Amino acid sequence: MTTQVTDHRGGVWSIAVPIPDNPLGHTLVHLLETDRGPVLIDTGWDDPDSWDTLVAGVAACGFDLADLHGVLVTHHHPDHHGLSAKVREASGAWIAMHAADAAVVRRTREAEPGRWLDYLLAKLTAAGAPEDHLTPLREARAGGRGRRLPGRRAALPDRGIEPGELLDLPGRRLRAIWTPGHTPGHVCLHLEERHPVLEPARPAAAEAGAAGPGAGRGAIGGTAGGGTASGRGRLFSGDHLLPGITPHIGLYEDPDEREATDPLGDYLDSLERIGRLAPAEVLPAHQHAFTDAEGRVGELIAHHEERLSGLRALLREPRTPWQLAVAMEWNRPWDRIPYGSRNIAVSEAEAHLRRLVKLGHAERVPGSDPATYRAV
Repeated sequence: MTTQVTDHRGGVWSIAVPIPDNPLGHTLVHLLETDRGPVLIDTGWDDPDSWDTLVAGVAACGFDLADLHGVLVTHHHPDHHGLSAKVREASGAWIAMHAADAAVVRRTREAEPGRWLDYLLAKLTAAGAPEDHLTPLREARAGGRGRRLPGRRAALPDRGIEPGELLDLPGRRLRAIWTPGHTPGHVCLHLEERHPVLEPARPAAAEAGAAGPGAGRGAIGGTAGGGTASGRGRLFSGDHLLPGITPHIGLYEDPDEREATDPLGDYLDSLERIGRLAPAEVLPAHQHAFTDAEGRVGELIAHHEERLSGLRALLREPRTPWQLAVAMEWNRPWDRIPYGSRNIAVSEAEAHLRRLVKLGHAERVPGSDPATYRAV
């Protein structure tokens, strides 16, 4: 086993934790040194090889697992949150997550067996999925296989991450930025400290201001105890901003909720906030660190504008969300997209449809069942 660890200087490290059987290859788990001990930003996939790599990586950074003080989870996906429970068991570290993603974890853990399959069947039926796609789900439901769905063992966080506030990490200035879209509770973390390589030294007064006390029991957050830094520094971007990948934007809704969300609109708004922040360097959870966050934000916004325009053209012919997903351009032909990934593709098609409807560029055909949409 080869452990890939990178020293980003200034008490910031990254550990490449493998994701089994996934083209992404690995999750970049970041370790941030604090005066109270190291803190992990994400943990990686729950797999024995991934765990061994994480443990070896922490050691390569100069620490023992027992030294870990906390875990900051950018979002609830298993390649980020998967090993959080094992880290907590081994070290006693707390786990912090935004409330919206904590709600998704809680809902998944507490759901009755089969409830998720019932919901998925209903959603796909309403989206116009063909019978040959629905049959395996019905068979799984009848066989009681909903008990083994992933995510049911995911750790519940001990603390919340409060958007806009400095986290209670002695000796560091790390501010949480809520960036919904990829998930409803995704957060980026802005290290409001001079970059040790890319930014010139500033007068000591400009570096003043330490993190204040926590925002109360059960939360990570507080107000700045001095001057507030703005822009520059480094950004731990999770999956919100990646150098060469467009993050998936899908639906994460409570089956009991009736209000339609607009995750793509949330994502685009979040991107613009990160672009204005203009960090000196971005440390993402996949691929590699990069500069020019503003330029990458511009590319992603242009990509989604182009895609919305293309979907509006496709909707000159009324289509169901399933038919729209089949017609959309993906990284491979539809007949080569795996079964489970087709569900994700339909979810992304629906997220784009909701944006078009909200902008007044598309509408549902009245009385259509399954739901059919057309351009306006």
